[in-house]
Amino acid sequence: MLKSFSRTLLGAAFVSGAFMPHAFAETSINALFMAQAAYSEADVRAMAEAFTKANPDIKVNLEFVPYEGLHDKTVLAQGSGGYDVVLFDVIWPAEYASNNVLVDVSSRITDDMKKGVLPGAWTTVNYDGKSYGMPWILDTKYLFYNKEILEKAGIKSPPKTWDELAEQAKIIKDKGLLATPISWSWSQAEAAICDYTTLVSAYGGDFIKDGKPAFQSGGGLDALNYMVTSYSSGLTNPNSKEFLEEDVRKVFQNGEAAFALNWTYMYNMANDPKDSKVAGKVGVVPAPGVAGKSEVSAVNGSMGLGVTTASKHPEEAWKFITFMTSQETQNQYAKLSLPIWASSYDDPAVTKGQEELIAAAKLGLAAMYPRPTTPKYQELSTALQQAIQESLLGQAKPEDALKGAAENSGL
Repeated sequence: MLKSFSRTLLGAAFVSGAFMPHAFAETSINALFMAQAAYSEADVRAMAEAFTKANPDIKVNLEFVPYEGLHDKTVLAQGSGGYDVVLFDVIWPAEYASNNVLVDVSSRITDDMKKGVLPGAWTTVNYDGKSYGMPWILDTKYLFYNKEILEKAGIKSPPKTWDELAEQAKIIKDKGLLATPISWSWSQAEAAICDYTTLVSAYGGDFIKDGKPAFQSGGGLDALNYMVTSYSSGLTNPNSKEFLEEDVRKVFQNGEAAFALNWTYMYNMANDPKDSKVAGKVGVVPAPGVAGKSEVSAVNGSMGLGVTTASKHPEEAWKFITFMTSQETQNQYAKLSLPIWASSYDDPAVTKGQEELIAAAKLGLAAMYPRPTTPKYQELSTALQQAIQESLLGQAKPEDALKGAAENSGL
């Protein structure tokens, strides 16, 4: 009786598909992504679906969090082995390597990858001579401008220096075209550090020298003084002190800013007539320089995809990463984030309709300035965020705020 029942059960299992090879072979991996800027959530889901179609034995569970939660979510999940693949910022490999969060994938990087990917992109994932993932989002902040407003103000070309930006904004304000012509993302978050770093690079400043903080004088102090002057002069939107990048995009798309500093993704979104009031009027150039010090300025805002040391499926995780970072996938979604592959920039399918952005990218990406490479980056960033806020709100002079940040930086 028992034997007969077993045969019946076994037969039913085969019929239902429970014993089919696919059911045994399917592996699930968990991947953590960012729910803002660069690729949209819908696009990342579409990429993952394409991967699953090509690899039906691997299921990908996606989770999206705001950028501000990405670091802590990654670190806290290590104990539970929650994620196999994580998106990480260029500022984290030092900390992640030191704390054994990401797998060293140096031996998996092929010669084709080494030759094909733009050299600067590797700085996103490398630390101490090792690679901890594949670069995925190659990005810097650009200066976007409203061509129509500049034309109405009689301004013939966008600013080439930060002083010129202030001068042009004043012309626009004085002519009554806009009350506050410049929009920034200066919320007490990493976004403000990206804007600050862009200015530090323009002024030729240093974050760290000989292992000690150096931003409290020279170019670091000049950068913060510029921010405070722009804010207190009324040329900058007063809400900038609470804005993240998406807020800046919305203000610019509504025609409420003549100038805005933001990432690549804003170019095509602000040019979409379905959502934007300024479609067809969007100009973009590299962030300006400082006379006698720099031609352009740029922050390295790139991000990579890595395999966590807690992953129980590192092979499948790496397979997913190589698909997501492949030239074919990146070219398909090049309107939101420019590819890491050098030859993509000669592909008309990539460049068509965004020639102006590509021209700005060739200068901006080459000038990308790094935020400090230190395992104590989070402490340093938090201290600087506070110093910027205190200075903007008039609670402290820039030099005093930066001295305080240096003391609280953990360095």
